[in-house]
Amino acid sequence: MTATQTKNQLYDIDKIRQQARQSIEEGAVTEDYPLNREQACQYLNEALATEILCVMRYRHHQVIAKGINYPQVAAEFAEHAEQEQEHTMMLAERIDQLGGDPDFNPATIMERSSTEYGSTGANIELTQLIKEDLVAERIAIEVYRKLVGFFGHADPTTRHIVESILEDEEDHASELADLLAAIDPRNKPS
Repeated sequence: MTATQTKNQLYDIDKIRQQARQSIEEGAVTEDYPLNREQACQYLNEALATEILCVMRYRHHQVIAKGINYPQVAAEFAEHAEQEQEHTMMLAERIDQLGGDPDFNPATIMERSSTEYGSTGANIELTQLIKEDLVAERIAIEVYRKLVGFFGHADPTTRHIVESILEDEEDHASELADLLAAIDPRNKPS
């Protein structure tokens, strides 16, 4: 046993150093990564598709919003779209760090996304747009909570990223619920 091993019972630094030198092409992923990386990247790519679709839906809603309250609501849609774009890049960068390929393929975004695009066409009521976005946020919240559980203590870096996105999604849902209640008092929570 080396002097380093005697000092530290938690880990064998000599072994860690040897492993780090042997697999440098793996980047941030070390030999002790406990999760199935392929499965982790698949889940993150599904979340990535959801975020891409959310950006597109929010931008669409930002442009087509009409009515007396539309400036305030369109501004909220724009802000949410920007935050969803940030989530997109956070997820894509983490997939890359894990050795996966961030899937931006437009042909498969809809089938991989957990949310839907929503209504299209002219004359969609502002309350309908808000409701669609609120439903999408609620779906994302539930999915991200499940991802927090999957990554748990095994991958604290990814868990932290997902928790950060989850916090934003909860804020979005709260803001949308407040907007909906302000525009249509029949939608106030009981």
